[in-house]
Formats: sequence, structure tokens, C-alpha cells
Amino acid sequence: MTGDAIDALRERLAAQGVHTLVAQFTDLHGVAKGKLLPLAQLRTLVETGAGFSGPSIAGTGLPRMGPRSEYYGRGDLASACALPWLPGHARLVCDGFVAGVPFDACPRQVLRRQVARLAERGWTLHTGIEPEFFLLRRTERGYAPADDHDRLAKPSYDLKSLPRQAGFLHELATALAACGLEVLQADHEDAQGQYEVNFLHADALASADRLMLFKQAAHALAERRGMVFSMMPKPFADQPGSGMHFHVSLEGCGDEAVPWHFIGGVLAHSAGLAALAAPTVNSYKRLVVGESLSGTSWAPAFVAHGPNNRTALVRTLPGRFEWRLPDASANPYLATAGLIAAGLDGIARRSDPGPACHDDLFEQPSAARLPRSLGEAVDALEADATLCEALGATLAREFIAAKRAEWTAYARHVGDWELRRYAELF
Repeated sequence: MTGDAIDALRERLAAQGVHTLVAQFTDLHGVAKGKLLPLAQLRTLVETGAGFSGPSIAGTGLPRMGPRSEYYGRGDLASACALPWLPGHARLVCDGFVAGVPFDACPRQVLRRQVARLAERGWTLHTGIEPEFFLLRRTERGYAPADDHDRLAKPSYDLKSLPRQAGFLHELATALAACGLEVLQADHEDAQGQYEVNFLHADALASADRLMLFKQAAHALAERRGMVFSMMPKPFADQPGSGMHFHVSLEGCGDEAVPWHFIGGVLAHSAGLAALAAPTVNSYKRLVVGESLSGTSWAPAFVAHGPNNRTALVRTLPGRFEWRLPDASANPYLATAGLIAAGLDGIARRSDPGPACHDDLFEQPSAARLPRSLGEAVDALEADATLCEALGATLAREFIAAKRAEWTAYARHVGDWELRRYAELF
């Protein structure tokens, strides 16, 4: 990184009124973390990095003492942008470094490694990520849709309720556009209080960075309006959950059979990928078979592919495919890295994705099931050498341990449903 580029960026940001840098990285759980630095520290942020206590960051597995206890986030100049919702501040996405070398368990470094494998072949993977989310309000009983009038059983595309959040959605789209994200459309989804925003596709790393920026903007702008922006997969038991579908295309491969085998690999590794793409206990309440209040869950439960088939795990479209497994809680770096690793393994093995499915799998199940719980998915991930190698030994170990603990805590919890059903039954 040349000093001239750093100086030029500092001058540009200063001209935009920026006085503070937001050094942002992403932890194991896909949550934005970081700290604030004066603009004058830009060179240090880029060349050395902002320092953090390594063991204070979820998923690092770093010790509490010694040289490897320090985690440094080095800012990526290409990611710099002023934040309209936080005047005077600009974000730089950081890569994790420990002891002067790229940290193997940094989620962005994990994705960088898989992107590099594609680059060795002259290929670029593009993703268009479609986050669904809820706008909620806190109540004495928990959470409810922020719009109290949003009560239709089937609210998809409703133009009575959507305009009531038009102010928030416009403010969000305008802020993201100022950061270089082109918003294509926004709509009301199939649950009460649920919306979706679509962005223009980008290369895999940029797309994950943009998803993290979207989350930060949406959290801040919703909070100002007294709302809770939520990417919980399924907050309401009787309604559809929030997916985060990936539209995927490969550039430079030139051979139509390559993406076909790539899809075969994605399907073959789908059980292990579920742990990365649907990484919470709540995720598996989205990935169910059966009807919701609106009539369908819109979440895949079966391992299949089909042309424009939204009931399949992979929906094939001209020039791309839609990977429908990820939900809104997925870490975009880890989900994308797993997707690439699975696809490349499929190419290496010339994996046959099998015949296309033309059935409505919600009505006529005819394929293998995805894991039905986080516990099953974590077991599948641990048994998947391809995915664990892609994550790296440290991150694989930390991820599996964290998710096993989450599943165990949930399994031990006694909830209201159990008390109502069993307390006086016997």
C-alpha cells in the first residue's frame, strides 16, 4: 500500500468532513465489532492495524497473554466510505492479523482464502445477497411488528403497509447509495413487519462487506425511529422467517459444466453448509415443512435443485443460481467461504447434482432433508473435511464449540410450551 494512496484518501475524507474512522471487523457470529480512531491515524490503521484484546473477540481462541493475545484489524483502503447516518465518521473494513501475519480465524481472511482459490483458476464469484428482516417494537410481552396496523395474514407486496415504512426505507436506501451500494428494490415480505432490500451484485468479498454495512445502517436508522431492526431468522412461530438468499454467478469459467458441477458440490455438502448458513437454534424453526399463517414458509427443507423452483434448496436461473439455504443470521463471510469450498469440491469430483426437480416440494417432498436442528447441522459440519479445511483448524474448532454450547443451552431450557403441555398432564 503506497503512502500516496493513504494520503490521498485522508485528504478526500477530510474534505468530506470526516474526523473519525470506524475500524470495523466481523466476529465469528457475523456481528460488527470495532473501535473509533482519529482520521490522523489512518496510516497506522492501514499499515499496522487497530489493536484489540484477542480473547475478547468471539471465536478467536487467542490466549490471554503473550504476543498472540493481540488482534490487529488492518483497514482496507478500498472499503473506505463516509457514513451518512454518523456525520464525521468513515468506515474501513478490517482484516484480522496476529503476530504480523493474516489471522486464520478472521472470517474475512477465511473468505479471502477461498476467493484466492477461484482467482488461481481465473474465476470470480459474484453474489447478490437478498436480506430479509423485521422491523419490531419492544412490548411488555416481548416483540411485535413496529407497524401496529401490519396485521394481514398474507402481507407480501402489500401497498397499504409498505408506505407506512417508506420513510425508513427511503432513508436507508439513500444512505446506502451514498456509500456506493446500489439498492435495486425494497418490498414487504410474507410476514407481518417483514421487509426485504435487494442490492446490485458484487464480487464475493465486496458483497459480504456491503451486507455488514447494510446491517449497521439499518440498526442505526431504525433505532432513531424507535424501532428494532432484527435479522432473527424466525421471531414469530406462525409466520415465515427471514432468509438471506444468495444469487450466485461465476465469471471467467467459460464452461457451462463447471457451474453445474459447482451446484452438485453445494448440494453434496448441504448438511454441513447448514451450520454456516443457518447458524442458530432459531434457524431450524424457519427450515420446516408445513404451512404458516400466509400459507407457506418459503424456506427450503429438501436438498434439490430446480428451474425457477423456490421450494428447492437451489433455484436455477439463466446465468446464475439462487442459494436459498442462508437465513438472516448467517455470517456472510463464512457462508460464502463455505459455498465456494463446496462448489470447488464439486468441480474436483465432477459431482452430479442429479435431475432437476419440477415438483412443489412443499406439497410433494421427494428429496433428502436438510438437518432438522442446529445440533444435527453442527455434527454434519464437523464430519465434513472439505468445509472444516476451508474454515481453518482454529475457526472450525471455535465455531463448532460455540454452536454446540448454544444447542446444549437450548436443549436444557424449559419453556412455556413444555410447562403448558406437561406440568399437569401426568
